[in-house]
Amino acid sequence: MPIFEYKCNKCDKEFEKLVFGNQRVCCPKCDSEDVQKKFSLFAMSGVQSASSSSCTSCSASSCTSCK
Repeated sequence: MPIFEYKCNKCDKEFEKLVFGNQRVCCPKCDSEDVQKKFSLFAMSGVQSASSSSCTSCSASSCTSCK
């Protein structure tokens, strides 16, 4: 399920929202639609650094054939 973190630009409230498709996102505190999606470290926890090569069939750091 796509859960995203947001911050309201009007009242500074930080919140999480389950979002499907082009669903409208508004602040649960002030109902403003002036919200910004936050960068989530949790979402990036499984991503490898580009400096470590995990490919065995080529010299690239990552590619679609090296999953």
